[in-house]
Amino acid sequence: MALLVTQIRSAIGTKPKQRGTLRALGLGRIGRSNTLPDRPEIRGMIDRVPHLVSVEEVDG
Repeated sequence: MALLVTQIRSAIGTKPKQRGTLRALGLGRIGRSNTLPDRPEIRGMIDRVPHLVSVEEVDG
């Protein structure tokens, strides 16, 4: 199982830690997506920026 994480909102005006989390997820601009493994560390990073990303579960 994998997660398709897509940035849906701008990081402008967010805290530096949240911008760093987006970077670590492989995102950086609106509309960019990244497929990541479904692991607790990744889930925790997504939980820090739920207002900036959308998440879908995919097989892969």
